[in-house]
Amino acid sequence: MFENKIDAYIIQSPANRGYFTGIETSFGVVLLTENEKLFFTDFRYENYARSTLTDFTVITVKYSELYDTIARELKRLNAKSVGYEEKFLTVAEFKDIKATLSDFTLKPASGELAEKRMVKTDAEIEKIEISQRIAEKALGKIIPLIKPGVTEREISAELMFEMIRLGADSLAFDNIVSFGENSADPHHHPSDKKLDKNELILIDFGARKDGYCSDMTRTFTLGTPHDELKAIHGIVAEAQSYALKHIKAGMTGREADSLAREYIRANGYFKEFGHSLGHGVGIEIHEEPRLSENSDMILQPNMVVTVEPGIYINGLGGVRIEDMVVVKDDGVLNLTNFNKNLYL
Repeated sequence: MFENKIDAYIIQSPANRGYFTGIETSFGVVLLTENEKLFFTDFRYENYARSTLTDFTVITVKYSELYDTIARELKRLNAKSVGYEEKFLTVAEFKDIKATLSDFTLKPASGELAEKRMVKTDAEIEKIEISQRIAEKALGKIIPLIKPGVTEREISAELMFEMIRLGADSLAFDNIVSFGENSADPHHHPSDKKLDKNELILIDFGARKDGYCSDMTRTFTLGTPHDELKAIHGIVAEAQSYALKHIKAGMTGREADSLAREYIRANGYFKEFGHSLGHGVGIEIHEEPRLSENSDMILQPNMVVTVEPGIYINGLGGVRIEDMVVVKDDGVLNLTNFNKNLYL
């Protein structure tokens, strides 16, 4: 992090604060140099921070004095160039930083910080896998509740309850539960629509535990779906299977994306696969790297990514199947153990 002529990093986003400290607070700033780690917070988190962050210097500060205090510490540390999170700060916050830290050279550093988080440690992968097991157990618990007449909103609520009951700290993101035609909307919000017997059921969800997320999607039915939707489910499953067999470290995000996209294109549904094949997962549900048509980023061992091809037909329905995997030199380690059957 300190090979690019940045003497200190000011880290304010909750995700990056959590990554570098291991704690979650509603207010706080991390200041990192090559030799020192400082954490600024207010009186609400003072005792918590001091007892937890034993390798940090914890400084209690009022928000109105925050940037002046940071400037004082930067001068003490003899920092000249300061990296900041340009993709997180508001315009007003940037103006405050620019005015208060006028004696320092400010350098955008969101990219460097994102890159630091891309490759996961074994401990991080273990936490992600724990979150995934919680999600899978929760889905298994609610499947018996999926019957004709139940609403999307009811299933989403039951799924949320089960994940929390099983140990999740929160949802990784708002559940996507969609029935019938609604499954053609990739990010549908659960509604009061009731399930009919022969409709598709698409559920995209994840748990968050100890700061790390999981993510999975399954599409299935209770009855006999439209013939085209049945065929689409097969195409998506085959496209995903092919991608899972061939993704490995050393290829680009674009190359990984093409593994499934070209299969879907060959089966006549290229335009109906409108999103990328996948994304990184960790502290945030969407992180680098991206498995997309526009990504030249090279996949590295121990990156955790989703593999989620989909086909969506407006007025009919859609299918997405999503697994979460760890990239390895010779392939992937699949962290998702839930079946992909079309029929419940």
